[in-house]
Amino acid sequence: MQAWRVHRNGEPSEVMELEETDRPTPGDGQVLLRVRAANINFPDALLCRGQYQTRPPLPFTPGVEICGETEDGRRVLATPALPHGGFAEYVVADEAALLPAPDTLDDAEAAAMHIGYQTGWFGLHRRAHLQAGETLLVHAAAGGVGSAAVQLGKAAGATVIGVVGGPEKARVARELGCDVVIDRRAEDIVALVKEATGGRGADVVYDPVGGDAYAKSVKCIAFEGRVVVVGFASGTIPAPGLNHALVKNYTIAGLHWGLYNAKDPAAVRACHDELTKLAAQGVVRPLISERVGMADAANAVQRVADGTSTGRIVVLPAGGAR
Repeated sequence: MQAWRVHRNGEPSEVMELEETDRPTPGDGQVLLRVRAANINFPDALLCRGQYQTRPPLPFTPGVEICGETEDGRRVLATPALPHGGFAEYVVADEAALLPAPDTLDDAEAAAMHIGYQTGWFGLHRRAHLQAGETLLVHAAAGGVGSAAVQLGKAAGATVIGVVGGPEKARVARELGCDVVIDRRAEDIVALVKEATGGRGADVVYDPVGGDAYAKSVKCIAFEGRVVVVGFASGTIPAPGLNHALVKNYTIAGLHWGLYNAKDPAAVRACHDELTKLAAQGVVRPLISERVGMADAANAVQRVADGTSTGRIVVLPAGGAR
């Protein structure tokens, strides 16, 4: 089969190599899946760089979420078992963790409906307890993780303020449903959040960026606000001033969705059922900006790494527009 493999750590476009290799062999409790679509996530770039919290042995295949097909023809969502990631024609995955692909979504959309939306759901509802009528501030609102949070925030009845970088991403954020869009390159985030909220600030901040995004967020956080730390796409991990959190009375909540997958799989399945209902109602739908063939996977991962993409880029190993 064909698979993209990483033999040394570095930038995705430099270290990902398309090779012919053997199909992976399922272990105990695992199944072999044919990959119908593999969604690109920022962690795939971190895996290539050797900067992710999980460091599979070299060589490995990146790709942390797929829509796959079982031997009996069922479409399922899966997180492939590294080092055999999703940018390949076949993967192995834990059978107990397979989730049915929503019927209302095509393969590419289904592949993008797993980690990002689960992260958004747990972040907004389990960690931040977002309520209808509250204001949600989403950083990187036109990206893959941010776009999911925007849709889920609107579904929960929140007013959503989206922060983006550049006019094209601002257009995408408006189309996603953001009530207010802030271009961080040209506008003052803190001033505009305070203006949009009548001086109160944001009740919930969803931050997959870190760095300056976090620093500005806590300057416009509301009384009893909650900051959900999802990731550090900026490359800078903030060092929170706990005295500031005390004085302003806000909460900093970390979110690592993979821990729910390991420690509370029943909650993951319940979340998937809710997401499937929202998809059937048309309330949420992954924003797929590109569907690329296997040959273009490395360049696509690099674009995600560089932050130049919007929404999701999905790899289709067999080509086509599924």
